[in-house]
Amino acid sequence: MSTTSFWLKERRDDLPRAQFEGGADVIVIGGGVTGCSCALTLAGRGVRVRLYEQREIAGGASGRNGGFALRGAAVPYDEARRELGDDRARLLMGMTESALDRIAELAGDALRRVGSLRLASDDDERDALRREHDALREHGFGVEWVDELDAPLDGLYRGAILHPRDGALHPARWVRRLAAHAARAGAEIREGEHMTIEEAHADTDVVVVACDGYIRALLPELPVQSTRGQVVATEPLRERLYDRPHYARGGYDYWQQLPDGRLVLGGNRDASLTAEETDVEETTDVIQERLDALVERLVGYRPRITDRWAGIWGTTPDRMPLVGEVRDGVWVAGGYSGHGNALGLACGDLVARAILGERPPELEVFAPGRLTAA
Repeated sequence: MSTTSFWLKERRDDLPRAQFEGGADVIVIGGGVTGCSCALTLAGRGVRVRLYEQREIAGGASGRNGGFALRGAAVPYDEARRELGDDRARLLMGMTESALDRIAELAGDALRRVGSLRLASDDDERDALRREHDALREHGFGVEWVDELDAPLDGLYRGAILHPRDGALHPARWVRRLAAHAARAGAEIREGEHMTIEEAHADTDVVVVACDGYIRALLPELPVQSTRGQVVATEPLRERLYDRPHYARGGYDYWQQLPDGRLVLGGNRDASLTAEETDVEETTDVIQERLDALVERLVGYRPRITDRWAGIWGTTPDRMPLVGEVRDGVWVAGGYSGHGNALGLACGDLVARAILGERPPELEVFAPGRLTAA
């Protein structure tokens, strides 16, 4: 069943209208966090940039996720050190920490900097968390080990690590504000308009594909798997149980309690992994039933579910983003593998800087050629 995200139901202000005559210097396809970030950086440097969003700003995964503002990537830090090397792993983590600071500057009350708690559901996951904790500490990144959990988590999980500078987002509100920043900087934003690479090239020599879960539809040569995540929101709970975003089972379970008391909870994709490798933005009974059961375990009773929805993100084979030029004049930024809120802001800015002729070292880490060559 296709449904509307709870986040997108919030009343939105009209975007500032920045329009210019004639062709654009750069066309951005996709009005999520990546596209708006790219447009903001380019427009701020005097580039004539036109952004096209087929639905509305934040209408895709940027307005349909669980609202987690997390540092790092989908790969835990200890694994990133092994796969990328110490220098590149440190570079990636530092980039996302800077992105979180920038969200705090731009998002207003769409961000609550309350930290995040990654929980161990069994002894194996506890050992994995300890390895990540130690790897972060060794490189000087702030993290805290939590042995004693409060009820009801003490009966469900076996310890956790606290990332103190992470945050909770109202993602649609945040990306709409980011779009407004871009428009005020001079970017022309067109909602409700479909755009292809071929049509864009009729107007400009430089095109940016920034549509994460739908990258493959425009750039089939890139191995970005569309992946569905399903989420629910409850009525306000009887009491405040959770002060920050929580996630467990390698990210297959995640939830946060909003300031008004509602619980937003998602995941359980592992109940049907193959079926969730899709770009169909619909909920399914098998996942939704699992989410209902998780709500009951975390709350102690079954509150009324007010909203059910799904969102599509892009997953790469190595769970690391793709940022760079793919074809002559065609650039991409995406493939965040479920960690797009901070990475999307960072990578949108990164691809814009690359178009402007800069060569930040992160470009080597995210180069699309590492996967297309393979």
